[in-house]
Amino acid sequence: METDQQPALFDRAHRLTTAGLLMLVTFVAFESMAVATAMPTAVAELDGLAWYAWPFSAFLVASVLGMVLGGDLGDRRGSRVALLTGVAVFAAGLLAGGLAGHMGVLVAARALQGVGGGIISVALYVVAGQAFDVRLRPRLFGAFSAAWVVPALVGPTIAGLLTTHLTWRLVFLALLPLILLGLGLVLPAVRALPRPADGVVVARSRRWWALLAGLGIGALQYAGQRLDLVALALAVAGLVALVAGLRPLVPRGTAAVRPGLPAVVAGRGLLAGAFFGMDVLLPLALTELHGYEAAVAGVPLTAGALGWAAASQLQGRNPLWSRVALLRAGFLLLAAGLLATALVAVPGVGGWPAYLSWAVAGLGMGLGMPSLSVLLLDRSSDETRGADSAAFQIADVTGSAACIGVVGVLVAAAAAGTFALATAVLAGVAVLTAVALTGAVLAPRAGADPAAATDPAVRATTLSAS
Repeated sequence: METDQQPALFDRAHRLTTAGLLMLVTFVAFESMAVATAMPTAVAELDGLAWYAWPFSAFLVASVLGMVLGGDLGDRRGSRVALLTGVAVFAAGLLAGGLAGHMGVLVAARALQGVGGGIISVALYVVAGQAFDVRLRPRLFGAFSAAWVVPALVGPTIAGLLTTHLTWRLVFLALLPLILLGLGLVLPAVRALPRPADGVVVARSRRWWALLAGLGIGALQYAGQRLDLVALALAVAGLVALVAGLRPLVPRGTAAVRPGLPAVVAGRGLLAGAFFGMDVLLPLALTELHGYEAAVAGVPLTAGALGWAAASQLQGRNPLWSRVALLRAGFLLLAAGLLATALVAVPGVGGWPAYLSWAVAGLGMGLGMPSLSVLLLDRSSDETRGADSAAFQIADVTGSAACIGVVGVLVAAAAAGTFALATAVLAGVAVLTAVALTGAVLAPRAGADPAAATDPAVRATTLSAS
């Protein structure tokens, strides 16, 4: 008797592709989590304390450019070329970082890693859209989320051991063979995927707009670290650069959260911003308000990562569930987690609520992020999948940077004695909760009819930008 064979992530047709993609996600995530641990030692050895923030800012600014390049390559040359380019640039950045003898070289290496990581992040979506049908995509994006958990749990510890007992350089160099192994697994399957049709035209000016947007993000982040007239000037200049740079890079109507693809891209920015804004603030609150040691203050972040992974797996096992309903539930859970986290700033309560509340916030991310990824691919054509995926990733970076910038201003004001840190925490929670609730209200717009979302009269992608 014949039975229908249900596709699976690790069946014969998909196992190498799945394994290779997950390895790339895991090792890029490990580098992201581990580098912060190794950076103080690297900066001290290279006598570059004054440059401490630059390796992080360089990565962020360059990643926006990398995302646009990844979208262009995916649409014009196909996912194989995009993956090869991204891994090659990322590997070059790892090698340069591991061999750096001057702080300037380390900053340049981090910029290379940002470009490579941005290309890879977009190429993953292009491959997902080509190699996996709609039934497998929820599981795949759930697996992508889970692939961040192990690096979140062990990345800082491993990096600390390497830095303490061997050398910080191994945090960069030891990843090289592993990244290349992941590429080797996925390339044979990617080679068989269809190449883009001839004649796809991509506006070259998009790369300059991406660089402008990245510089705007960097200026906003730096402005958030200080509280003076220079910070105000930087913030204004950064905001102008960011808005000008983003307009040609995201679908028209993203800022207004128009139904369809614009709402999906905007939703990514709202979800990432609300979560990562508090993710930055929470350890500081526990350390300064309750005297927690760094290791203890980081435990709620681990709880959030575990909640994220658990919810990602749940949604992946139920591909028929409504993605819009899951997205709204994700925003509401995130808002609930944020509100409960505000208890850490209430006198006499202590920091213990964060261990539970941030796990709830993680559950929200685990439902929302994969659902947005599925909706993105549902609303992207083969010809524009790269550009749409780039816009999606750029929204993530932009939303995170904006909310972290707001948190930075509040913390700087508290440090200057304008008000107490507990007040800054409560104000930050209020702003971020409002962002999450806005996302919950607007979530149904992401479920607009895909045909309407791809109508040229409604949707203008970055391919038409000049």
